[in-house]
Amino acid sequence: MTLGFTSHINNEGKPAFKSVWANDFNKESVQTYNINFGEHCIFGDITEILQNENIEVPQADVVIGGPPCQGFSLLNKQRINDVRRELWQPFMEVVERSGANVFVMENVQQLIGTDEHSRIVAEADRQGFTVSSSVLKAVNYGVPQARQRAFIIGSRVVNSEIRFPPLKTHINPERFNNPELFQDLSIEGYIDNPAPWTTVHDAIGDLPEPEGTEIRAVPAPHNLHFGRNPTEISLQRYRAIPEQGMNRFDLQRIAPDITPQCWIRKTTGGTDLFGRLWWNRPSVTIRTEFFKPEKGRYLHPVQHRPITHREAARIQTFPDDFVFSGSKTEIARQIGNAVPPLLAYHVAAVALQHLDHIYEVEQVAN
Repeated sequence: MTLGFTSHINNEGKPAFKSVWANDFNKESVQTYNINFGEHCIFGDITEILQNENIEVPQADVVIGGPPCQGFSLLNKQRINDVRRELWQPFMEVVERSGANVFVMENVQQLIGTDEHSRIVAEADRQGFTVSSSVLKAVNYGVPQARQRAFIIGSRVVNSEIRFPPLKTHINPERFNNPELFQDLSIEGYIDNPAPWTTVHDAIGDLPEPEGTEIRAVPAPHNLHFGRNPTEISLQRYRAIPEQGMNRFDLQRIAPDITPQCWIRKTTGGTDLFGRLWWNRPSVTIRTEFFKPEKGRYLHPVQHRPITHREAARIQTFPDDFVFSGSKTEIARQIGNAVPPLLAYHVAAVALQHLDHIYEVEQVAN
């Protein structure tokens, strides 16, 4: 999120946003943040931090963040009583204590329409914010990935000319072949002349085959472009489904003798499991265990291997010069849990419009 916001450049050629305070409950994420944005991200439980009289939340124009979302995730089977559903509350406390004029909250798409969502909107209203909420598809904003996330944006001043969600910049290229679908894309919230979706090939097609199995002390992008040590049976399975788009059902059809019995017994669902990506399409959602093809469609389009950390980071739109800190597993978690910076960039543009309008109103009032 911060990378997307700080990538905006103002009329003076300087970043439009500058981060002044941050928090995370994961030490490695804190280290990564501080390396890239400055030593002001503090480690710890936000609820305890806000109770600490020695810690002051600085004044800020905007507060952004993604309170832990596993409480709403479809992957979480115990989500009804999950305490992580409540972590929007300290987020909104930071909004109030910072005196922010705008806030942006990101979460899983399942949040929208829940009682928790209604409570967030009610608290924002109590603080004087007008709120807009929407589920954004990352692929419609240039991200080579079919990721969907919920965003809630609040502003203290209403301007009907500022729209949320932001205008979509990219479109399914199949629609280019149907002129009738291009007659008035503005109704669907597209910019004029949207570009085709960004593909996996666009993102990672220039990378050579990976080397080694560990993080390497070499310049990016090669430092995170390493492979794994698959077993012989895994290699046989990779080779058995060589064509783009194949998955576990193709493996069972072609090579049932090396197909795990649990997959054979499970006759429905999981069509992305052990699947190959397509070169000419966006990727599936990058999650924290993208290096395990049994977890999803994470096999390289043509090479017999899962995608690498660098490839996953690129699909998430991290630039190669972004520095990740921690072990291989920790870096994978950071990559998979991140808001794609390019998606955050487009959300930040709306936040910036709100702030500019607020400053204009204040100047007129003064």
